[in-house]
Amino acid sequence: MTTERKSRLDTLAVGSLVFCCFLWGLNQVAAKVAIAEVPPLAQAAIRSLGGAALVFLWARWRGIALFAKDGSLGGGLAAGLLFAAEFGCIFLGLQHTTASRMAVFIYISPFVVALGMPFIARAERLKPSQMAGLVIAFAGVAWGFAEGFSRPAAGDRQWLGDALGVAAGVLWGATTLAIRGSRLAAACAEKTLLYQLAISGVALAAAAFVVGQPWAPAVSPLTWASLVFQVVIVTFASYLLWFWLVRHYPATRLASFTLLTPVFGLLLGALAAVAGGIVLVNRS
Repeated sequence: MTTERKSRLDTLAVGSLVFCCFLWGLNQVAAKVAIAEVPPLAQAAIRSLGGAALVFLWARWRGIALFAKDGSLGGGLAAGLLFAAEFGCIFLGLQHTTASRMAVFIYISPFVVALGMPFIARAERLKPSQMAGLVIAFAGVAWGFAEGFSRPAAGDRQWLGDALGVAAGVLWGATTLAIRGSRLAAACAEKTLLYQLAISGVALAAAAFVVGQPWAPAVSPLTWASLVFQVVIVTFASYLLWFWLVRHYPATRLASFTLLTPVFGLLLGALAAVAGGIVLVNRS
């Protein structure tokens, strides 16, 4: 199977990327809303398994063959396991470090993609000026979350949480490289996403069972709304769009846009806090 790959990002790609980053930033707020009633590992498992079911139904409705032999199994297994390991590192790391520090460390992933892609596709090697731009963008993210580095240590094991954050960023970048460097590069976005969601969903559900984090006895309507948003809008729709972009555009240029996500998360989190305060003030 062949695929048309463009050498530059056009208006469609840029608009789609900004929209995805906005949704991923909003997802951070939604996850925080639900975390009081649904533990983080369970949330991640629900997102992946629910998203996998929707991808399967979408593909069946559109007549897309998901299980045809095309040599993508090895790359799919690798991408799915890397995806699960990434989320495992994030949730384990957050037990030992702050969310703001984690947000900075995760977004070293564009550098992993930029350094690894020349070994897969020489045409995607960044020029020195482009690499400088990536560094500047990352510095902006680090500055935006600088308060997490100026506060006292989160505990004696903060170094472990930070290390797991770095590992999560490396794993995220490695997932993109695994997709582009395998037969998944020519597979449809639905098949690529199903590999990741199905494998990571099973792995995360097993981890949630082993950890045994307690759930709230009753889940509120707000938490249900958060879970529906995470499954349908983020995990199914936005991830499907992301993998379509990875299939058609340079991965190094796409990865740089993910640095917008923590900025959107910070702004939308502040907006949610302000809106919540206004609602409380004006309640009967």
